[in-house]
Amino acid sequence: MLRSMYSGISGMRGFQTKLDVIGNNISNVNTVGFKKGRVMFQDILSQTVAGVTAPDGAGTQGGVNAKQIGLGVGTAAIDTIHTGGSAMTTNVPTDLRIDGNGFFAVGATEVSGDSPTYFTRAGNFTVDADNFIVNPDGLYLFSTEGQPIQLDENATKFSISQDGKVVQVINGVPVVSDYSIAVVKFSNPGGLTKAGGNLYEYSPNASMDPIDDLTEWTAADPVKGTGSIIAGQLEMSNVDLTEEFSEMIVSQRGFQANSRIITTSDEILQEIVNLKR
Repeated sequence: MLRSMYSGISGMRGFQTKLDVIGNNISNVNTVGFKKGRVMFQDILSQTVAGVTAPDGAGTQGGVNAKQIGLGVGTAAIDTIHTGGSAMTTNVPTDLRIDGNGFFAVGATEVSGDSPTYFTRAGNFTVDADNFIVNPDGLYLFSTEGQPIQLDENATKFSISQDGKVVQVINGVPVVSDYSIAVVKFSNPGGLTKAGGNLYEYSPNASMDPIDDLTEWTAADPVKGTGSIIAGQLEMSNVDLTEEFSEMIVSQRGFQANSRIITTSDEILQEIVNLKR
């Protein structure tokens, strides 16, 4: 069989994968805290027809390069791009945006429990019936002490400062919490694993320290790079529709071009079969 046919098939598969990622990006263009994906390609193993010949050293015969035929394309990586999204002002006190590189930590129980800890950039939190600050799935927002954050039942109002402190007005007196909202920074946020629901799970490639072994959680701090917490705002998706539609056109044309390779290879095979007639 012709090598070009298999190369064309690998190209079509690659562009199908790229279109899948583009479709997911576009569908999440209005998802709070969503980070877009990107597909990178690489060539796969080449077939060596003739090897390298070195110069003889006497000046009578020069070197000859290898003759290699590429065998198609493969997917090198599907990256998650963690650039910041635009800010949307809501003036809702439980809507939080991280102006930096950190992540909110959420979970079903305290950090030391058996339930997994998740991380998110989506700050659309609410207060439940037990006065806990939770995300839309009911997961608790964690403090720097690794505990769910619960408001005082006697508080008439509250606000959240840029360093994550919760300021509650109790009996007309402002009371500042002795903890802060936890903001976790990873050396490689692209190494986090998507868990759905705007959540990420820890992976060994995201940070050297296992998340279950952390005894002290950091607060929002621009100096440390975790950023500041902006209350009353949400971080929107970082998807750029102009870029996505441009990439969609390129992917579509690439898919068409690879399909032409398969069609042409088929026509050549047909001619070879017709030689017997």
